[in-house]
Amino acid sequence: MSEDNTAQLEKIDSFVKEKLQDDLTGHDYAHIQRVVKMAKRLIDDRTENVNQFIVFAAGYLHDVIDEKLVENQAVAENEVARFLRSLGVSDFDIAHIFDIITHMSFSDNLGQKYKLSLEGQIVQDADRLDAIGAIGIARTFYYGGAHGHILYDPEIQPREKMTHDEYRDNKTVINHFYEKLFKLKDDMNTPLAQKIAVERTEYMKSFVNEFKKEW
Repeated sequence: MSEDNTAQLEKIDSFVKEKLQDDLTGHDYAHIQRVVKMAKRLIDDRTENVNQFIVFAAGYLHDVIDEKLVENQAVAENEVARFLRSLGVSDFDIAHIFDIITHMSFSDNLGQKYKLSLEGQIVQDADRLDAIGAIGIARTFYYGGAHGHILYDPEIQPREKMTHDEYRDNKTVINHFYEKLFKLKDDMNTPLAQKIAVERTEYMKSFVNEFKKEW
């Protein structure tokens, strides 16, 4: 990366920290730091040329415009675009960053999987890896508590197919494991992410089995 890109990323980092440092849903600045760190690990595992600036910028910014976290997504997107332009980020790079952060979420890919660039696939994998495993379990209960979801109801069965709106209308914390988290390992893009996802998914399954046994 160029010195200009490094300086831009430092300012993007500060911008995101200010936006998300007070989040109490599991989408806080610490989550962003883990995603960026994992993205670097996934980049290091690749032999192709990867635009690291795009990966890290998208990794930092992906939750700043998330519909779950902002009152008006369009307003949030315009703010981010203006901020990036003020840093001197090119329109081409801004378009690439937005192509990633507006198409990488699980809910946006329920109908048909969007074809992301290699950079986008890396960011998506890094974000999804933080949704599974031990930290994924913690974040799931944290998010569920913040939104008033009940822990578990054996009478409410997990849904197999959902629209975007149906997915957002979650019923129980435990069902979220079946409706999303257990499925993520099959949707990982990169070989290293696939390997990590298998291990983390097995950990989650053992937890859910123990939870239901104790219930």
